[in-house]
Amino acid sequence: MNSDVDNKITNRKKQLISYFKTIKVAKSSTVFEAFMKVPREEFILPSQKPNAYDDRPLPILENQTISAPHMCVMLLEAIWPNVIEFPYGDKVLEIGTGSGYQSALLAEMVSPLSKPREDWGHVYTIERFRHLVEFARKNHDRTGYTERVTIHEGDGTLGYPEEAPYDHILVTAASPDVPEPLITQLKEGGRLVVPVGKRRFNQTLMVVHKKKGGKLVTKKIGGVAFVPLVGKYGWKK
Repeated sequence: MNSDVDNKITNRKKQLISYFKTIKVAKSSTVFEAFMKVPREEFILPSQKPNAYDDRPLPILENQTISAPHMCVMLLEAIWPNVIEFPYGDKVLEIGTGSGYQSALLAEMVSPLSKPREDWGHVYTIERFRHLVEFARKNHDRTGYTERVTIHEGDGTLGYPEEAPYDHILVTAASPDVPEPLITQLKEGGRLVVPVGKRRFNQTLMVVHKKKGGKLVTKKIGGVAFVPLVGKYGWKK
């Protein structure tokens, strides 16, 4: 990529950050720094690259989408509200890998290259579509996230008990209810961020904070529209 293109992308990202601040979906400089580091243009279909920094969802494979940039940073702030430095060392589970973009953002938060490798956290992410698993792995290989993100194919509503418990869990598809296995796999003190509602619309982004002793405190962030979460504890096909 030549320097003129690089500069255009950098400027467009900075414009988006100014917009995010204006609409108040995110305010953390740490989150914005992670956003600047991940090349969204490398996580979409080639035909969509001219639209990489439009603030809207874009189609990928299997009739799925990559979320709008404002939603991606909003999800980071929902996990780490008022964060002032990288929460490196955290272990995060993501449900719904898609193209791998959101898990790359998560990796920038918990495993920044500025920290020694022994201090890195890790991102585990589950995807039910094999073609998307392959797509995301190629995207991570090309952009340098393979060591920081592990992708598994399977039913995300079951979580990934092999590596539980997790500091935080992010679900990037809408569930009719909060999947019980994910609550079980969440550490005390951790946050589970999940859209809950109908299959396509009338969804609310929820943050479930697991307090000491396992007490759950739920907060509603606002209305959202995600693809459905399909699985044993989600929607049926």
